[in-house]
Amino acid sequence: MSITPLVLLLGVGPNIGTAIKDNFKRRGYNVAVASRSMRHSVDEDGVLCIGVDFSTTTAIPATFEAARMRFGRNPDVVIYNAYSLTPPPVEHQLFSISADQLAADLTVNTVSPYMAASEALKRWQQNPTDSTKTFIYTGNVQNVRHLAPPMFATIGSGKAASAYWIGTADTMYAEQGYRFFYADERKDNGDMTGAEVDPDAHGQFYAMLAAGGGQIPWHATFVKEKGYVRF
Repeated sequence: MSITPLVLLLGVGPNIGTAIKDNFKRRGYNVAVASRSMRHSVDEDGVLCIGVDFSTTTAIPATFEAARMRFGRNPDVVIYNAYSLTPPPVEHQLFSISADQLAADLTVNTVSPYMAASEALKRWQQNPTDSTKTFIYTGNVQNVRHLAPPMFATIGSGKAASAYWIGTADTMYAEQGYRFFYADERKDNGDMTGAEVDPDAHGQFYAMLAAGGGQIPWHATFVKEKGYVRF
């Protein structure tokens, strides 16, 4: 008897998040999505919607439990797609960003996904041994390349910090069948996609990672219509 896998998508907007959700739904997954703007409900496609504020970590375990209660199993695939960015209130003045605001953005960009990955690992250990166990974080080039404008400082700090623990987690647990990916869309020349980010490319690539990922490393750089490309 086949069991329908479950994906939990944390952070859903009209672009990347929606494309990821729709792609997994088309592939036969049960889908649970969570974002700050949502109310707890089930939509017409059977997608569980959960309201969560990722500026606090306390709701992470309850979000996983809500998905389990609805679908009768722990999530097989967990995707963290939320982010927070605070431009300097004084233009071009990096340190006009307060320490409190930096800390708040780091909670969304680093601490909450860390907690989600920790919760995923704990719950995967309760799932059948032959189920997919994949954590995917929506990253960008900022873990390896410095972007000078200070408007990107808080999100860049969070992406770089998260890349470190994601790489550590994948190194530690990949042999046990638990994969952790920092997904990073690039242009053909390796540059950051920026405003040219392709939502459908994310949906397709994330589904491939969820199917096992093969020999793709934790720093999963990819290009539209090409899939994984090493830069």
